[in-house]
Amino acid sequence: MKELAFALAAAVLLAVAPLAASDYVIGAGVTALTFTVAAASLNLVYGYAGLLSFAQLAFWGIGGYCTALIVMDAGGSFWTGLAAAGALCTVLALVVGWAALRLQRQSFVIVTLSFSLLAFMVSRDWVDLTRGPMGLPGLPAPELFGQPLAGIRSIYWLALAFMLFALGVLYALGSSRIGRTLRAIRQNEPLVLAHGIPPSPYKLLAFAVAAALTGMAGGIQVFYLKIVDPTMFDMYYAQAWLIMVIIGGAGSFWGVVVAGMVMSVLPEALRFSNELRMVIYGAILVVAVLVLPQGVAGWLRDRRIARLRQSLTEDA
Repeated sequence: MKELAFALAAAVLLAVAPLAASDYVIGAGVTALTFTVAAASLNLVYGYAGLLSFAQLAFWGIGGYCTALIVMDAGGSFWTGLAAAGALCTVLALVVGWAALRLQRQSFVIVTLSFSLLAFMVSRDWVDLTRGPMGLPGLPAPELFGQPLAGIRSIYWLALAFMLFALGVLYALGSSRIGRTLRAIRQNEPLVLAHGIPPSPYKLLAFAVAAALTGMAGGIQVFYLKIVDPTMFDMYYAQAWLIMVIIGGAGSFWGVVVAGMVMSVLPEALRFSNELRMVIYGAILVVAVLVLPQGVAGWLRDRRIARLRQSLTEDA
């Protein structure tokens, strides 16, 4: 009940925030919302299943290109493109995941990184489809019930609605028997095998769900930017999402969600010093990792356990 009350209060606050904010702040909020979805999706693969994946970067860009191409070249609606992006990323995740999960975990990382690099090269060199380095500029505003969502606030509320949907899916999955099985696989895969549970289907499911949600988040992001180009595959995105998972605490749902929102807007909050902005940001990351090696969620868990031990000692 506490988690539900916290989630509802946060959702209401995020929904009314654009009414008193500038367009610049709202634009940063759109990026924070889509980044939080991508980070929470990566947390399902890395934090729950224990698989370090760089393929989220590929799904982010593929989702953006798929949504844009459906609208610009095929004449479809934004919603059709968004659904197609989710479906395409799911299929690609099943194909790539099926092959990569047959390898060791170290090889899985290399395969997912290679997949993202391949997706980048396709976006850059397949000019007939992707327009190459020029990309697809001038993406039209999405429409809802025949009305264009032209304003920045409309795009923000669209991104917020999708984030709430995506986080609801991830929370339900992580809280279910599937999520508990994924945690068990991460902690002791041989023991899971000894109980007759095959790990690969669970890992593949997590990989596919994360791919679909990340691809759809990428589709929303490009329509906010009104352009999609090969920079969608910039390694900065993968680094940012991984930092959010580590700072929030791998395997912690709420920790990663809060870290995703904070770490997305932190670079913008540091713009008071353009020369030292990224230096300060890097210093904050280094200090956070040194002080909180298990993330914020791990630090809070350790404090809670310490208080419990102290109370038990006093009672004894």
